[in-house]
Amino acid sequence: MIQGVRQFRDQYWERGEPGRETPRRLVEQLYVLWLAGLLLKMLGSSWDVAWHFKWLRDDLAPPHLINTAGSVIVVALTLFHTYTGYGADRASLRLMQWGCGIFLVALPIDVINHRINGLDITSWSGSHALLYLGTAIMLAGAIRGWLKYFPEGRARTFGLVALWFFFLENIWFPNQHQEYGVRALQAWDAGSPEAEPILLKFAADQLGIAVGRESTARFALPIADWVYPLWGLVAAGLVLVIARRTINKPWAATAVAGGYVAYRCLVWPILQGIDFPASAVPLFLVLVGLVIDVVHLLKVSVPVAALLGSAAVTTVGYVGIWTQQEYLLAPPIYFPSAAATFVLLAVLWTVGDLLIHRPEVKTVAARLHLV
Repeated sequence: MIQGVRQFRDQYWERGEPGRETPRRLVEQLYVLWLAGLLLKMLGSSWDVAWHFKWLRDDLAPPHLINTAGSVIVVALTLFHTYTGYGADRASLRLMQWGCGIFLVALPIDVINHRINGLDITSWSGSHALLYLGTAIMLAGAIRGWLKYFPEGRARTFGLVALWFFFLENIWFPNQHQEYGVRALQAWDAGSPEAEPILLKFAADQLGIAVGRESTARFALPIADWVYPLWGLVAAGLVLVIARRTINKPWAATAVAGGYVAYRCLVWPILQGIDFPASAVPLFLVLVGLVIDVVHLLKVSVPVAALLGSAAVTTVGYVGIWTQQEYLLAPPIYFPSAAATFVLLAVLWTVGDLLIHRPEVKTVAARLHLV
């Protein structure tokens, strides 16, 4: 192994400008490592959110270590791209650099936040938002680099689906607070809370009330009920629209959404098997991906597609959440927020389409299969 590392160093570790010609084998090696690093980050994050609903926070908890291992791989790859110029053009590299930079700045901010404020009761904190933002920007760089450099073939399509899967997971991640929260409250009402007593007491002490249903509810579901559907459907809808266009294959959005839902269904029993809380799973996201794919098959104008798509996403999203509430499990939502969800998604979808159809950006958009 050491000999292989030395050989790799001697062959590729040299200063170069971004966008330099990169051997096919090196491109494949670099971007497979990107997928490995992002997979570790996701696995650590998935365990981390379950950990926070069972134990007090610990900087060196196993989920944090797994996530850190993935982050180290991603940062090392960004440094390699930066120094050698291999496997990334200037725009891709800038996205990777900014994403890693924001993520690394957010890490000590998050630690300081916990030192000052103790338990972070919600995934929707400012320091967490910086972590999501940094991850999203570095993922955008990896996606652009993959599109530009990875050779044509099934592996190229599979990798794009995987990268957009990671992007969707990162965007959806804060909504997991409500998905774990509704399960935590259900467990409390059933008389078998999944959180350890030390966590329940710590949360109650922070809230200044006794341990009981009120403290559990305020710990588990502190976010307004309109946030879950509005953020989830608008953000996920836009991600799946862009994924459908960059992958440029029929049913690509369904594949990305279905992959994420399948992952959540798989990790759910695994976490329970090691005695960690389960959560509600957003099964309705498969329908969101499906209707976005169907809209892309229609031969309609840009504004009509955005309106039809937004109406369909809003409808299947809210009906899907209601169905899960009735027959399975889903977070509480404020149903009148459907109007705001539709309007916001329609506006952003339309504006995005109008921007990428401008002459000065249409060429770039065409290269990324956005038009």
